[in-house]
Amino acid sequence: MQRSDDGTWSAKTEPLKPNLYEYYFNVDGFRSIDTGGNAPKPQRQVNGSLILVPGSILDIRNVPHGDLRLVTLHSNALNSERQMYVYTPPGYTNSSEPLPVLYLYHGFGDTVGSWVVQGRAPQILDNLLAEKKIQPMIVVIPDTEADTPEAIAENFAGVDRRKSFFPINADAVDRELIEDLIPYMKKQYRVRDDADGRAVAGLSQGGYQALVSGLSHLGTFGWVATFSGVSTATVPNKAVDDALNDPDRINKALRGFTVTGGSKDMITGKDTAGLKTILDEKKIAHDYHEYPDLRHEMDVWRPSLAALLEKIFKK
Repeated sequence: MQRSDDGTWSAKTEPLKPNLYEYYFNVDGFRSIDTGGNAPKPQRQVNGSLILVPGSILDIRNVPHGDLRLVTLHSNALNSERQMYVYTPPGYTNSSEPLPVLYLYHGFGDTVGSWVVQGRAPQILDNLLAEKKIQPMIVVIPDTEADTPEAIAENFAGVDRRKSFFPINADAVDRELIEDLIPYMKKQYRVRDDADGRAVAGLSQGGYQALVSGLSHLGTFGWVATFSGVSTATVPNKAVDDALNDPDRINKALRGFTVTGGSKDMITGKDTAGLKTILDEKKIAHDYHEYPDLRHEMDVWRPSLAALLEKIFKK
């Protein structure tokens, strides 16, 4: 940035392609959000801002819009008050037909609002529905962090977090999903109650959560997807390993198993490669897509979500 005579600092970029961009200010070594902007990136420790360059599927278009509700409920599994977002498609209130449900988990360090604000999930859903590319569905966006006394992310050193925090947290969040969230949705919303009408997906840590819940409860979910997800290549899980060692069972239970990642991902690239190797060796049916020259980033995860939405719940 350049300082003008009046003390104002400024910089000018080249024209940017339509997309949602993340940025921050480095002020003499101190990382700061843009205090003059209205779009901080949702994080447990906020240190970035967002800006939308319009012209893509991420825009709010003049199309029918679904409803997005922030739901607060008591989790018996975690013995705490929890929040999740629930998206219902346009026309849901006037329809009596039960709808399929996608449970969509965010990544480490993010919040329950991350798939909404930075992932632009409501806009992607509205726009794909308007283009008749996807089936009407309900999308539940839970919190990937359990925040139980024994599973608070910030209490674990970064170097040990995967092997110490991830397994404890994943078990707790899985219990919440099975014991609280799915029963809540069955009671409060018109939802399908068959495996083909239920999907679980997530990015990074949320991708690990999707593996744990999806493969631990074959027969509960018909669709599993992990975007740049942590896998048992770095975080072992007995239930997941048992399922992966029974390929016939997985192939019979799942309508779709999706794995995606960026070709230059230095954070979970080994996890994605390790999982793909197992799926190939065991002849477990799956869809795999690698995004060239991309890293551990939303430019992988938003397109992965859009592509998944176009696959799931098709008759």
